[in-house]
Amino acid sequence: MPFPLPESWSGRTLAGVRTKLLNWFDKHQRDLPWRRDANGKLTVPRDAYRVWVSEVMLQQTTVAAVVPYFERFLTALPDVPALAAADEQQVLKLWEGLGYYRRAQHLHAAAKVLMENHTGALPDDPDVWAALPGVGRYILGAVLSQAFDRPLPIVEANSLRVLARLFGYRGDPREGEGKAWVWSAAEVVLPSKRVGDFNQSLMELGALVCTPAAPACDTCPLSTSCEALRLDLQEKIPPKKKPVAITEVSEVGVVVRDGDKLLLCQRPANAGRWQNMWEVPHAPRAEGEEVNAAAVRVAKELTGFDIEPGAEVMVIKHRVTRYAITLVCVEAALVGGEFVPGAYAEAKWVTPAELANDPVSSPQRKLMTALANPNRQPRLF
Repeated sequence: MPFPLPESWSGRTLAGVRTKLLNWFDKHQRDLPWRRDANGKLTVPRDAYRVWVSEVMLQQTTVAAVVPYFERFLTALPDVPALAAADEQQVLKLWEGLGYYRRAQHLHAAAKVLMENHTGALPDDPDVWAALPGVGRYILGAVLSQAFDRPLPIVEANSLRVLARLFGYRGDPREGEGKAWVWSAAEVVLPSKRVGDFNQSLMELGALVCTPAAPACDTCPLSTSCEALRLDLQEKIPPKKKPVAITEVSEVGVVVRDGDKLLLCQRPANAGRWQNMWEVPHAPRAEGEEVNAAAVRVAKELTGFDIEPGAEVMVIKHRVTRYAITLVCVEAALVGGEFVPGAYAEAKWVTPAELANDPVSSPQRKLMTALANPNRQPRLF
């Protein structure tokens, strides 16, 4: 069954949409580092490795946040062989602060597969890409359309919004039938040439013009074809996301000291988040549990060490998916015991200056920065 175009569209409307959007993109696209090659030149088709790394980074993350990470990552690991040969800890350290660290681990694992099976090449083959760790329909379409001009669609938050408004789709394109609809719409609008640029133009229009609130319809190149604008529904299409219930969680983190050394623990590979990254031991407090009592319990249960809790270092508030976490960090003196693997894969004692060496999560980095301050004195009692 052919994809239903809006009744108000003529036979030439779709061709006009393609032409207008590409012309707009040629004039207004942002100068982003992944749109240039290693020598700084704008290229079409684009370098597959640079596209791949950037698109993985951009998932769940803004362009502004990604740019410095992308540049650092490409400087350190400029191609597939370098990425495959890197230690995972180096990859995680380069990714530190960008969040969603499983993306980095999948990227690393995929590079190893490419080295083993394709001598490090990035092939023009959807089947090869679909089998790589961390590659779903979006990454596959984004890389193959931009690097090889394959006629493959993409859908992410910005392009989803543009397509829903352009076609006047009243349902929710993020779920159920709506998700199937928006992928079909993304495929229908593709031109026969410059597919990668067209996919980029959909995202760019959503980022710069067809924004979630107060879209700049007066400057939009597709305004004469947009069904949402014609029906005055651009502020209602697509419908707002359903609010997520937030759960409050209280945690205690224990900065265990043995002389001038601090205890760092490595999360196991099967951890729910922050796999293989380092941290001071921390865990939720029971309802009504005092901080010091929780610190003693957490240190013993997670590491096997007996500690004497001291003063509070800092309180860190952060969000992880639907959890709002308040982490109270306290210093503690090592009393006895020995490390027992289980909750953590490994443990080591480091100086405050060495806290910058290992990959840690963003809330843990705040704590590490405070602990590494050379003017700070430990407060154990």
